[in-house]
Amino acid sequence: MKTGRAFRLSFLILSFAACQLVQVFAQSHDNEHIYFNAEVFTGDPQTPYAEAVAIRGDKIVMVGSLLDVARSVSADAERVDLQGKSLFPGFIDSHIHSIQGGTTLISADATNAQMHSVSDLIRFADEARKSGRGMRGDILEIRSVPIKFWSQIDALNAAFSTGIYETQPVFLRREDYHTAWANRALLRRAGITRDYIKTLSDADRNYYGVGSNLDPDGVVVDAGMRKIIPLLPKLTDERLLTAARAALRYNYSLGITAWLEPASDQVLPIEDVLRAYKLLADRGELVSHVAAFPQVYAKDPAAELTAVQKLAQAYKDVANLHISGVKIFADGVVEYPSQTAYLSRPYRNTGRNGDLLFDPEKFAELCIAADKQGLIIHVHAIGDGAVKAALNGIAAARNANGDSGLPHSLTHEQFVTPNDFSRFRQLGVVSALQLLWAGADQDFIQATKPYLDPEVYKWQFPARSILDHGGLISGASDWPVSTANVFSAIYRAETRRGPGGVDDASQAMPREAMFYAYTRNSARAMNLLDIIGTIASGKRADLILIDRDVLTVLPEEVREAKILWTMVAGKIVYKGVK
Repeated sequence: MKTGRAFRLSFLILSFAACQLVQVFAQSHDNEHIYFNAEVFTGDPQTPYAEAVAIRGDKIVMVGSLLDVARSVSADAERVDLQGKSLFPGFIDSHIHSIQGGTTLISADATNAQMHSVSDLIRFADEARKSGRGMRGDILEIRSVPIKFWSQIDALNAAFSTGIYETQPVFLRREDYHTAWANRALLRRAGITRDYIKTLSDADRNYYGVGSNLDPDGVVVDAGMRKIIPLLPKLTDERLLTAARAALRYNYSLGITAWLEPASDQVLPIEDVLRAYKLLADRGELVSHVAAFPQVYAKDPAAELTAVQKLAQAYKDVANLHISGVKIFADGVVEYPSQTAYLSRPYRNTGRNGDLLFDPEKFAELCIAADKQGLIIHVHAIGDGAVKAALNGIAAARNANGDSGLPHSLTHEQFVTPNDFSRFRQLGVVSALQLLWAGADQDFIQATKPYLDPEVYKWQFPARSILDHGGLISGASDWPVSTANVFSAIYRAETRRGPGGVDDASQAMPREAMFYAYTRNSARAMNLLDIIGTIASGKRADLILIDRDVLTVLPEEVREAKILWTMVAGKIVYKGVK
C-alpha cells in the first residue's frame, strides 16, 4: 500500500501528464483546418478531384468528401469556406534558375521594357547607368535584351562603343542567356582581340562573332562568355540574400512552392547559388523544397561526380536543400547568330550541325556512374541531335545498371526526331518542357526557320507526340529566360497560339495534362513525389488557391488566372489581391 506522500506524488505526476496531453490536444486543434466548398484538384490521377482537404500543422490529414474530411480532425478545427475557388497542390517548376532570376529582379532587366529600336535600348541603358541599377562594379550590364538586336550588331557598336561608352565597359545579355554582346571597351579588358581570335581552333572560334578580317564584333556565345563573366564583381552575401528573397516572393506570387534549380556557371557561380540558399536556410526562410543540380561537363566523369558528392556533403544540413542530381549541357541554342544547338541536319547558312558539347562515350560513362551513385541526370538538349545523344547516354546507364528508378530528365527539347518520341517512356526519362515557347513568335521564327532544314523545323516542341507515346512531361519555365507564370505557359501549351499565329496545333496539350505536369510530374522529376506534388494524406501541406475554376474555363480565362494565396508547409507565404 502506498503512503499518503507517495499517493500525492503519483497524483501530481498523473495530473501534470494529463495537463500536458490537454495542452498538446489543444495545440493540435489550433493547427487544424478544413478547406471546403472548392474545386479541389489533387494531382493524383487515381482520385483527381475532391470536395475538401484537412491539414494539421504542416501536413495534409485527409482529402476527400467533406464528411470524411471533417471526421479526420477534431470538432473545433477551423473551417475555411473557399467560395468555389480552385484548390491545387503547389505548382512545381522542374527547371528554373531562381537565384539567377532573383539577381535579375534587382538588376537592369529589359524583360518588360518596350524596346522597338536601338534608340529605346540606349535610353534604357542610360537610365540603368545613371541610377546604378545596371552597374556591376564599373561594368554596365543589361539583361534580357530582345533577340531582335542581334541582327543589328553594327548599330550596337555605333551606340555603345563611342561617345560616353568609348571607355565604359558594356555587357548586354540576350534573353536566352546563352548569347551576349560586349562593347569594344569590355572586349579589350577581356583580351578578346583579333590576335586572340587567331589563336583559336575553328571550333572555338565559333563562340565569337567576327568580321571578315577576324576583328571581334562583340557577340559572344556560351563558352565565349567565359572570358567575360570572371570580370564581373563577385556578389556579396547581402546582395545574394536580397536576390534570394526577391526570388522567393516572385515564385510564391505565382503559386510555385518547390523547384529544381539547375546550377550552372553560365550566369552565377554554382557556389553562389548554393550559398544563397544556405543564407535563406540559416535565417529559417527556406521552407520550400529545392533540388539543386550542379553542372558537370563529362570531361572527367569520376572527378566531376566526386566534386558533386563533396558539395552534397557540405550542404547536407541545409534544411530543404537537396543536391540530388547533376546538370549538363548537350548543346547550346538554335537562334541566329548563335546556332550552337546540335541538329541532325546542318544549318542551311553554314553547313554545320551545331555543337555537341560532350563526347558520347564520356557522357555514357558519366551517366552510368551518376546513376549508380544515385544522382539524377538532367540534360539541356535543344536540337534533335542533342536529344538523341542525351537519350543514348541514359540508355547506357539503364543497360549497365538496370532500372534504378531515378527520374533522369531532358529539358527544352525544342526539336525531336520522331523515332525518339517513344524512347522517353522506354527509358523512364522525364521531358521537362518550357511550353511557353511553343507559340508562333515572329522574332524567333525569323531567327530560326530560314536556317533550318524543314524536316527538323516541323518537329518543334512536340509535346503531344511525346505524351501520346507514353512519355512523362513535367512543367518548367527556365526563368529568368522567360516568365515562370504557369497559367501563361498552360495557355500556350493548350492553344499553341503566339503573337505570330498558331505553331502546329497538332501538338496542343490537354489542359489537365499540363496541371499534372506542374504538380505530380515535376515532383517526380525532383524525386520528391513521396512528400510533395499531390494533395494526399501524410504529404506536406503545400497548397495554392486560384481565383477561378481553371479546369473548365476558356483558355483565355486560364491565362488571366491569379493566385489568391500560396501555402508552404501549412503556412501562408503569399496573399494576392482579391
